[in-house]
Amino acid sequence: MIRARIPGFVCVLVLCGILALGLWPFHRLKNDLTWLRNENGLRFGGDATILSSGAFRIGSQDEGSGSLEIWLQPGLTSDSNTLLSFSPPENPLQFSLHQYRSSLILQRHIQAEHRTATIGIEGVFRQIRPVFITITSGAKGTEMYVDSALADRFQQFRLRKDFTGQLVVGTSPIARDSWQGELRGLAIYRSELTAAEVLHHYETWTKQGRPEITYNESPIALYLLDERGGPVAHDSLHSGIDLNIPERYTLLHQIFLQPFWEEYRPGWGYWRDVLLNVIGFVPLGFFFCSYLSSIPRIKQPPLVTTVLGFAVSLTIEVLQSYLPTRSSGTTDLITNTLGTFLGIKLFSLRGVRALLARVNSARTLLMLGSTSDEK
Repeated sequence: MIRARIPGFVCVLVLCGILALGLWPFHRLKNDLTWLRNENGLRFGGDATILSSGAFRIGSQDEGSGSLEIWLQPGLTSDSNTLLSFSPPENPLQFSLHQYRSSLILQRHIQAEHRTATIGIEGVFRQIRPVFITITSGAKGTEMYVDSALADRFQQFRLRKDFTGQLVVGTSPIARDSWQGELRGLAIYRSELTAAEVLHHYETWTKQGRPEITYNESPIALYLLDERGGPVAHDSLHSGIDLNIPERYTLLHQIFLQPFWEEYRPGWGYWRDVLLNVIGFVPLGFFFCSYLSSIPRIKQPPLVTTVLGFAVSLTIEVLQSYLPTRSSGTTDLITNTLGTFLGIKLFSLRGVRALLARVNSARTLLMLGSTSDEK
């Protein structure tokens, strides 16, 4: 059997390249968040987030109503990322707001039914300008306001205890999904706000820098973001739950080896990543199988190489679970191992092995010629 003697350092280079591509950057990035200079608010850069210092809780008497006000300005009109989430440990994606290009999307993950309910309104982020959004829900459904004007009403969609859990702003609580823009203020209520209250809050907040809130509106927290500096945005109502600004970009619930059926997303982006992960491990299968085949004590080089490819992929996925800019999932385990297997099959082709044998023979002749010249 012809054994192509590929130098071991080539295998080392291939392995280092795969590890570098799979784990770069090798550290948690600095939280790209800054205070606005001449007005209240925070600017979210490429990878930025803020986390509440505690979990929000709503009593049983408040399960059927609640309101959220958020004053913000998008950084891009073509962005498609997560604005805000309420994320309890038992249901990390319980409630989330998203910018999908110019649209505002609201999602509720109903854990008991294993499904996600979605509503949205178009044209909210058509321009890069401040937008005051109010979401209020009660017995008659959910209403969404933009700059105090009713944008849409969803009678079959009702928020219950969705404004509970830890608050995450600027990214998804489970994956890198960073939003870019400016946050000017945020308020949470236990009650369903009326159209008149929505208008009054909008006028007073945008003109005076603070909404006029009454006790009957049952406010939970109000973040004016008027600190202009420091690592904490305080709740003006003194609820005890502030917004912390981590020094490093952080995910609240880092996923470890997410099942492949949960990772699936329809669209070209998903299949592009699958293809890249397959192709990326073909060199490992090819070069390691070639090198191990030249070692007599290795009885089954293809099997050893396949196990090695799986082990390298598993190592990368485990380490990625500690890097908020990367995702850890079982899809990559499958595609990387498949890529390793295809590399082994490529090496086993008769034409490829014949070519390697000729290259090896030519290299041997050159070495012999060089030795003769030296003598």
